Amino acid sequence: MSDPAQGQATYEDILAAPDHVVAELIAGKLSLRARPAGPHAAASSALVGELGPPFRRGRGGPGGWIILFEPELHLHDGILVPDVAGWRRETMAHVPNVPYFETRPDWVCEVLSPSTEKTDRADKLPTYGKSGVGHLWLVNPLLRTLEVLRRQEQQWLTLAVHRDEDRVRAEPFESFELELGVLWADVKL
Repeated sequence: MSDPAQGQATYEDILAAPDHVVAELIAGKLSLRARPAGPHAAASSALVGELGPPFRRGRGGPGGWIILFEPELHLHDGILVPDVAGWRRETMAHVPNVPYFETRPDWVCEVLSPSTEKTDRADKLPTYGKSGVGHLWLVNPLLRTLEVLRRQEQQWLTLAVHRDEDRVRAEPFESFELELGVLWADVKL
């Protein structure tokens, strides 16, 4: 890996990172983090399980989306790995056979944990905004909250903060009622 004292990190640093970590390049700096803990993994898995049928397949919803776990995104000035990302089919018609995506998603979800929250909020959100991502969710399985954000001009506007067992209709998936309790149903704190 490159020496941080020598300058900006590169994609070669990402490729050289150990397999047991998630490697990202945020504002020219290499960020390495451990794979998600149980509550984090349970919440992101449950979220995809809930959104997949109505939005990917059109069962009980409008369809028209591609939703993926931990895609590697090459956006603006960074290489980011969100927990979940979604593309309207108008944005990305199919999943290409590539190791990373250069097409910006329409929606991103970051599942927060004590070790990632500062980076997710302070470093990754600006890159998502500069890249044209229109919607962002922040899920905190320990606090049992969902923050729903929309990019408005060059800022993130918080539309709502939901919690616990709320039933919500949240942009950009407002045609579907999400039961938040499902996201933490299997988590014991």
